[in-house]
Amino acid sequence: MPHSLTYSPPSVIPPLDEDFRPISIPNREFYQHNQAFGVPLVLGLERNDGDFSRFETFIYPEDHPDFGKNYPIIERIVKFLLWQRGGFRLYIGGSKLIGEYIREMYAPRGRRAFDYHFMSEQVYEKPFEVIICKANQVPPARENGKLIDQNLQGCRVGFDLGASDRKASAIVDGKVVYSEEVIWEPGKQTDPEYHYREIMAAIKSAASKMPRLDAIGGSSAGIYINNRPMVASLFRSVPKEKSDQVKNLFLRIQREFQVPLVVINDGDVTALAGAMSIGDNAILGIAMGSSEAAGYINPDGHIMGWLNELAFAPIDYNPNAPIEEWSGDKGCGASYFSQQCVFRLAPKAGISLPHDVTDAEKLLFVQEMLEKGHEGAQKIWETMGVYLGYGVAHYATFYNLRHVLILGRCTIGKGGNLILDNAKMVLEKDFPELMSQIEIRLPDERSRRVGQSIAAASLPIIVH
Repeated sequence: MPHSLTYSPPSVIPPLDEDFRPISIPNREFYQHNQAFGVPLVLGLERNDGDFSRFETFIYPEDHPDFGKNYPIIERIVKFLLWQRGGFRLYIGGSKLIGEYIREMYAPRGRRAFDYHFMSEQVYEKPFEVIICKANQVPPARENGKLIDQNLQGCRVGFDLGASDRKASAIVDGKVVYSEEVIWEPGKQTDPEYHYREIMAAIKSAASKMPRLDAIGGSSAGIYINNRPMVASLFRSVPKEKSDQVKNLFLRIQREFQVPLVVINDGDVTALAGAMSIGDNAILGIAMGSSEAAGYINPDGHIMGWLNELAFAPIDYNPNAPIEEWSGDKGCGASYFSQQCVFRLAPKAGISLPHDVTDAEKLLFVQEMLEKGHEGAQKIWETMGVYLGYGVAHYATFYNLRHVLILGRCTIGKGGNLILDNAKMVLEKDFPELMSQIEIRLPDERSRRVGQSIAAASLPIIVH
């Protein structure tokens, strides 16, 4: 039977969350112990176009008295991998008992039913299945990714579709010749034709400022597969019977213009903008806004086609950790790296949030208290920084990292530096080997100048 996890508190206690139990510490101890004495376990995830991810670890053998300790740790690793990389077919290679446990958890009526239905019905449009096999029967990795050459040559349009405004830029041989920002309300619109008209208007407006149009690149929140928005908040009000119009929207736009067009998740474009400004790859971008958004550029400059939906990826083993409101799971990133965290910690900091105002206004209210030197507000951002330090240590198990770029509304003003300083303190104390490998940073002025729409414009490859 599965064992519950009990272990000592971390070296650095978050000021407002003494019960925080970061996953990164017991997972490191679990791996180090079993690397010497355990048996291999291989996890495989198959997703679109035959792409395949592998994750290899070691576990207690089935005849070991501590075998039950494998269950909660492997389940959390599976959960993380699903939301980091995505997949409709999961291989558990090396333990039939663990395979059966995971299959039961990730079933239509299992404890992870949300994940089951999300991956199968919404993202990949294929039944989700768990295949139990021997470790050597898990297929080899096939991580194609997409090489981003960060090329802005030619006449390009880049756009960024936000929840409240849409941005478009015209770029000629790397020089921005025109940019516009237009207010819109896509989330309230039920007719896909509204979205089509608005996006077409943005592209045409920018294209009219250039002698010709060679390519179009775009970014938007959501999960995009082969230019098809499988899940995106922009289209949340569109009825299900019109979902095909949404999923084929950008394919339709590409046919209209007859030029290369690429649209991807805005988190990956954030990471791309960071890579362009830093001049290096192996970068994870984490945006702390209304939720947690993330994107990744690998060491070779590839966008991997992973989901990178770290808002749903667990980082805390505390059995009383906050519950993520959509998935119903505990200890997931959205509760630690977003304004949701600020609101959750505010009462503990002695701060009463105003009523009958927007979430953005609530966040600004607490940030203004921070700027004025309120001790409780400072502890909120210090706590978020400790979360981030242990979170980055956990992320480094799954990403090859040299840089972590943090941005978003929660990092504005004094808060950004408090998060940064406390995250670095955690790495210095508990993960010194990572401190020498990974630089956590805020965007500098050069990064801010490489906007989302400009970075998105570099996505398409122009074939002459």
